[in-house]
Amino acid sequence: MKYNQLGKTGLRVSSLCLGTMTFGEQNTEQEGHDQLDRALDYGVNFIDTAEMYSIPPRAETFGQTECIIGRWFQQRKNRDRVILATKVIGKADDFMPYVRGGCTRLNKRNIELALNDSLQRLNTDVIDLYQIHWPDRNTNFFGRLEYQHQPDESAASIEETLSVLNELVGSGKVRAIGVSNETAWGAMEYIQLSQGGVGPRIASIQNPYNLLNRSYEVALAEVSHQETVGLLAYSPLAFGVLSGKYLHNQQPKNARLSLFPSYQRYSNAVAVKATAAYVNLAKEAGLTATQMALAFVSSRSFVTATIIGATSLEQLQQNLDSIAVDLSVDLIAAIDAIHRKWPNPCP
Repeated sequence: MKYNQLGKTGLRVSSLCLGTMTFGEQNTEQEGHDQLDRALDYGVNFIDTAEMYSIPPRAETFGQTECIIGRWFQQRKNRDRVILATKVIGKADDFMPYVRGGCTRLNKRNIELALNDSLQRLNTDVIDLYQIHWPDRNTNFFGRLEYQHQPDESAASIEETLSVLNELVGSGKVRAIGVSNETAWGAMEYIQLSQGGVGPRIASIQNPYNLLNRSYEVALAEVSHQETVGLLAYSPLAFGVLSGKYLHNQQPKNARLSLFPSYQRYSNAVAVKATAAYVNLAKEAGLTATQMALAFVSSRSFVTATIIGATSLEQLQQNLDSIAVDLSVDLIAAIDAIHRKWPNPCP
């Protein structure tokens, strides 16, 4: 396993991070524990979760993934071996009205309630990396394009949110903070406020990044380098699409898009063409499509960790083995050629 520094925190995290959003929905608790054991044995010391997991979000499963991880900590007595990341949701009144009485703005009341509940579910007294899951304001995330300015007077300001996070770090309940699904402006606003003394510096940005969506490179990659705020890349396999298992209209049993067909972000016609090209290229290179896709993400200089997820130990092992794959200069050039032909079909 390879390890990278998390921002300027001094924490060293494995370059593969285990994502857990399937625990409690596609995976049973025992399967989740088996995945955690396998990842830890392989050298993964970084685990990412969120209060809203498992996915897709439902009132019945809200917080279940954290509970599963918390019972794993309790049984294994290994909390000290893990750098633990979780997240507080942003504005979700319209699609998660069951959370905190239908009010989830990123203010003092809601963030403190969310953190204390996460600590209890996770059976821990500290979160190593506490992340804002998505912005409180109206902006572009989850694939939205063509920014149109729509002020939201009820949104908590970034300054207010950062001030609350500062109190939580000061209390010892949080070691470091990060953002997710954030824009370049939002990331720089957090950084500038921190430099002005409002609160701690963000250590990371957790945004989507994969062969079908390299939009992070446009503006945020420079922020990562210039400000030492690395990317925690989620959806590196684009909902599993980049494995090639959905090509030719295949619907594998119990696969995410077979179970939840509404998740169509990476399934448009251009994405299918690009995916087929990447799968063929990997085959020519003697690699699986999964290994090539993950190795590409991990090879980017602005990436601190690639968040892998699986629904079986076999899938997980293939993901873990990608860390040993080094892509040649020629292979990366071939990947870039496909990207130029079909650039960012799924931003």
